[in-house]
Amino acid sequence: MDERIEQAGLLYERAVFGGEDGVLEAADRQLDAVEADLALARGRLIHARFLEQRVGDVRESELFEQAARLYRELGDGRGEGEALLWIGIYHQVVGGDNETAVPVLERAHGLADRAGDRLTVSYVLRHLGIAAHMAGRLGEARERLEESARLRRELDFPAGVAANLVGLAYIAAAEERPEDARGLLEEAAALAGAADAKAVLRSVDEARRDL
Repeated sequence: MDERIEQAGLLYERAVFGGEDGVLEAADRQLDAVEADLALARGRLIHARFLEQRVGDVRESELFEQAARLYRELGDGRGEGEALLWIGIYHQVVGGDNETAVPVLERAHGLADRAGDRLTVSYVLRHLGIAAHMAGRLGEARERLEESARLRRELDFPAGVAANLVGLAYIAAAEERPEDARGLLEEAAALAGAADAKAVLRSVDEARRDL
């Protein structure tokens, strides 16, 4: 059992049998934290199914919004930042709506940066880079993806680095740097292969055909 649920049960007993005042509010907060974590986790699973099947599910957005609200009410900036990241990803990837996604991603960046959550920052920078690339702002896109890759190297997240290198290869090709693009894809393939990141390897193969 999650220790927060167990703690809520103990607080229930203290209220009912011990007659203590004020403990039920603390129990509610424990359960709200569990509910926020669960909503975020379920939303991510729905997003993974979207990536497999390319069929959207409105529950994904609803779950991420629920998680963001609960984290905000709990004063959990780190959790809210991560939930906002996924709201932004939903709008960008599922909805194809960067106009809505970018402001949400920027809010996520501020919260994650203040909380010291470098992994979430790396995801935010990746998706801001994607938005910049789609808008034709290649220099900005490159800077965002390079910074995301740098953070991911520090965090020992090779599959994530490889995914960013694929994006950087597309940018290099658009900037008429074909040799750089090929080198980036070679490194991406090596990192993805070592990490057994088959989905990223498929992206590398697709990029090689495209470029």
